[in-house]
Amino acid sequence: MRTNLQMVHNVIPPKPRNNFSELLVRIGSDADKQAFSEIFEHFAPRLKNYLMKQGSTDNQAEELVQETMLNIWRKSKQFNPEKASASTWIYTIARNLKIDAFRRNKRPTINIDDIAEPVDNSDGADKKVDLTHRQHRVADALAMLPPEQCRVVQMSFFEDKSHGEISEELNIPLGTVKGLCLRKFN
Repeated sequence: MRTNLQMVHNVIPPKPRNNFSELLVRIGSDADKQAFSEIFEHFAPRLKNYLMKQGSTDNQAEELVQETMLNIWRKSKQFNPEKASASTWIYTIARNLKIDAFRRNKRPTINIDDIAEPVDNSDGADKKVDLTHRQHRVADALAMLPPEQCRVVQMSFFEDKSHGEISEELNIPLGTVKGLCLRKFN
């Protein structure tokens, strides 16, 4: 005697799990629009969620998802299922596009007054010139840092925030904050 579960299972066959690697290969070799549609349908909402968790706004995330999908269509011939899974390859494209977008934005502007030490008016002119020169050197050194590292260094040394506070405020792992602070010494 068949159980209800067996009868339902026979009536409604389970939906087969997509083989995304195979779909990417089909896109690359045949420009298969149906395969692309399946990739888009599955990954677009997941990529948007991922990018928003990485700090993108809703609009930025949507633009990055569109750019990612365009790159998938264009670069699918480069996908090698022996080197990476489809999802790893796709998320790497999205992550790299997010980094590129971040770098395209202006580097942070350094306001010398933000890093200025209080000037003691009783000191001679030579000390004031020395202090100004030092401030410019620090500002120039900070401007050479990648934007995310510059922000972490500013928060740590000039805003006197702990690594934990910086990690929470920027929504990045504590180890990354520590690494960015240490990297300035290399």
